[in-house]
Amino acid sequence: MIKINELPALLVGLMATFVGIGLARFAYTPLIPEMAEQGWFESNQLAYLGAANLLGYFIGALSAHWLSERFEMKWLLRACFISIFASFVLCSQPVSFDWFFLWRFLAGVTGAILMVLAPSAVMSFVPRDRQAGVTTLVFTGIGIGAVMSALIIPLFLKISLGVTWLALAGLTVLAALVSEYCTHRLKSSASSKTESPNSSAPEVVGKGVLLLLIIAAYALDALGFVPHTVFWVDYLAREQGLGVMVASFQWAVFGVGAVCGPLMTRYAIRYIGCHRGLLLGFLLKAVAIGIPLFSVDFFSRTLSSFLVGALVPGLVALTSARISELVGPHHHKRFWGLATAVFALAQAVSGYGMAALYEYWGGYHHLFLLGCSSLLIGAGCIAFSGYYRTDESHYSK
Repeated sequence: MIKINELPALLVGLMATFVGIGLARFAYTPLIPEMAEQGWFESNQLAYLGAANLLGYFIGALSAHWLSERFEMKWLLRACFISIFASFVLCSQPVSFDWFFLWRFLAGVTGAILMVLAPSAVMSFVPRDRQAGVTTLVFTGIGIGAVMSALIIPLFLKISLGVTWLALAGLTVLAALVSEYCTHRLKSSASSKTESPNSSAPEVVGKGVLLLLIIAAYALDALGFVPHTVFWVDYLAREQGLGVMVASFQWAVFGVGAVCGPLMTRYAIRYIGCHRGLLLGFLLKAVAIGIPLFSVDFFSRTLSSFLVGALVPGLVALTSARISELVGPHHHKRFWGLATAVFALAQAVSGYGMAALYEYWGGYHHLFLLGCSSLLIGAGCIAFSGYYRTDESHYSK
């Protein structure tokens, strides 16, 4: 159970992931088929606009730790919310490809900064023995954003595409107001302060290979889930001929899974530990991404949507918890920022590469094979990391 004095920190983190990933990233996916149908851009251009967000995510992840050391968290949060709000408002009309590219890129930059800040902000205001459980819930914001975008986008599309972009801007404002209110209550609700460098946090020295394997697996996760998080709705709606409404329903299923994922992660950490939880998560996600290679009937596509949705934030939460377990809360932001940057680079490379492959192949089908293969290799990295266990047995769970 979440304690009352932990709610402000949790809500600040949750609003950050809700806007930074749930809206700024995932709300674009169900808009792709309608933008193509209305002639705003060609299909290959829309794929590259999705990749622009991934490129921005890399830049944001790379700079997030540096920025957080030089600016107060509340000002960084405000700047990120304002930037994402502006990106929705200024993309509400079909101006030009370069204009959209710029704002999708900036939304990616600020989304990544929010993603790095979110778990670290919670850790600064929650006792260490409560951090793993509370921090995993922060990532439910990703799923809430995906669910809300899946629900409201079809409704607002009946009015116009431009109004739909403005509705997303309105959601961003509401989230920013909640975050602002809770930020002012953080000090009074803080139960602990961030550990000092000389505290009892586990030593980082000697865990380099283990961390490298975990970060490499995290990068392979980024390579593998791009087909579902960028192209899934368009693949179902146009390539499979199922229509926008059917595809939007699948995106809602994805969002429901993304809400459930962090909750499932809490139990995985409690009962089988981060290491085994990560390995199981990678294997399940590989299977889920590979399902469309064999079938897209109702049961198959719904299972694929739910599992990938659950494991997008689920693996993020497990990786973040595993890094914190290994290096301690004080060093978490630095190593989590590094992991997020590597993830973002792999994601951007995958986004551009898969957009080019889509243009070359003229279809999405083979992209799911690439995604499945990446996750299987990532599972191998996690399994191999079991050979580099530290002396403390709880690290290798």
